[in-house]
Amino acid sequence: MLTQLTVSNYAIADRLELQFDKGMTALTGETGAGKSIVLGALSLSLGDRADAAVVREGAKRADITAVFDIRDNEAASTWLQKHDLDADNDCILRRVISRDGRSRAYINGQPCPLQDLRQLGSLLMDIHSQHQHQSLLQRDNHRRLLDEFAGAETLAEETLTTYKQWKQLQERLDTARNCQEESNARLQLLRYQVEELERLDLQPSELSELENEQQQLSNAEQILKQSHLAAQFCAEDDSSAAYLVRQAIQQLEQLPVEVIALTDTLQMLNEAHIQLNEAGNNLRHFIDGYELDPERLSVVEERLSAIYQLARKHRIQPEELPALRETLHRELSELDGGADSQEQLEIELSNRLEHYQTIARQLSEQRQQAAAELDMRVAEELHRLNMANAQFVTRLTKHSDGTPHPHGNEDIEFLVSANAGQPARSLAKVASGGELSRISLAIQVVVAQTSTIPSLVFDEVDVGIGGGTAEVVGRLLRILGESGQVLCVTHLPQVAAQAHQHLFVSKFSENDATFSRVEKLDDQRRVQEVARMLGGVDVTDQSLAHAREMYGKGQATHH
Repeated sequence: MLTQLTVSNYAIADRLELQFDKGMTALTGETGAGKSIVLGALSLSLGDRADAAVVREGAKRADITAVFDIRDNEAASTWLQKHDLDADNDCILRRVISRDGRSRAYINGQPCPLQDLRQLGSLLMDIHSQHQHQSLLQRDNHRRLLDEFAGAETLAEETLTTYKQWKQLQERLDTARNCQEESNARLQLLRYQVEELERLDLQPSELSELENEQQQLSNAEQILKQSHLAAQFCAEDDSSAAYLVRQAIQQLEQLPVEVIALTDTLQMLNEAHIQLNEAGNNLRHFIDGYELDPERLSVVEERLSAIYQLARKHRIQPEELPALRETLHRELSELDGGADSQEQLEIELSNRLEHYQTIARQLSEQRQQAAAELDMRVAEELHRLNMANAQFVTRLTKHSDGTPHPHGNEDIEFLVSANAGQPARSLAKVASGGELSRISLAIQVVVAQTSTIPSLVFDEVDVGIGGGTAEVVGRLLRILGESGQVLCVTHLPQVAAQAHQHLFVSKFSENDATFSRVEKLDDQRRVQEVARMLGGVDVTDQSLAHAREMYGKGQATHH
């Protein structure tokens, strides 16, 4: 539950620090005193959009901090643990809005995205505004309220998600069918191209090897001829290099005396003679084993011609053919049997439809069971709110087209009959403004009783209600407060008199500036405030006596 709210430099509030307890807390004050400041600050702390206009004139930033005790709020505790933001039993939400419109959000002192603040805030507090009775005229809100009462919000969200997935698959399948002729032509071309490349089956290093072999084979005669001459020059006759080197060696060996200076030279000539003889031997071995192979040359040149021709056809370099083969093969696989093939899409669409039908059927069952309970309990509250003859009906109309819909298998609409003997009809056609307010309040009270959110805020939901009905409204809100925490902004003394706590909002001027202040009232001042709400500006002894009686009755243990 909410335990503390601290507001600095927000609207006309310089600084407010409010403490909250369990039960029902009434928030009252004259029109324009600043009751909206408390609710506005709370809304911002829960993740509402911020506007630079909320920063108090002359201040650099507005700073709002809301502290919640989450010992009994398992959903909020789990969320904090999941996001590594848990801190004992407290949850501290902070919002800072700068003069330039920038906003920063914090959870337990850690900066966080605004979306996280909204998610966590929805688990901590639920705000019912005075304008929600108008939203009852929108049928989307009827579905939302029924799902909330049924505890089917998660199932409804899953239904919507599954519908979107089904819709996306259906659109992809429709596109595939519309482009079938074009796809078939592309598929036929790809199959031919891939088959042609696979027949060629060019390996990554094959091209360079073939080109080298082709050069060898095409120059075989010249290679053989020049190799034979080289062998002769090395060591085969009297004019060969080996013979001449041998002659040089003999001349040095026949010197009359040993010349030390020529020892290395003689060594070099001996080594050269050996090398020349080995080179000649190698050349002779090469010549003996080297053969002309015109047939192999023809095969190689034919292979190279096929490679070059296919590369020209695809306008790429020959060495890029293996990569092209892989690319076209992958595209063919995707088009001919991958994720976007019609057959595969039809299978996925059928599976998604089956899943949608399963969860939509579960959602329908929960809605049908909850609708009867909601009708009975709202009717009970309407009777308490002096609509004794009112009938409330939640109509579920099954879709007849048999196709998935975003929000399940049925449309949902609230119908009401305000007078006996009249059939239940749409709210917009039957309910007056005051009746609509009471119907909205009855629904909100019933839904709130099943809510797992511990803190509920009612912002002037009693607008348009007066007399004995106002007393019943106060009783309903007090009952809600006894099992949790209710904060109620009200102009009705019958409602304020029944609250467990009472906060009074006022404003004052100082040094040409306006300030807002919120005070917790004791019993005596609560009676005076109820008297003011009863009698206006001038509080008389009669209005005080009436207020004292109303307050005493409101605080009596009559629930």
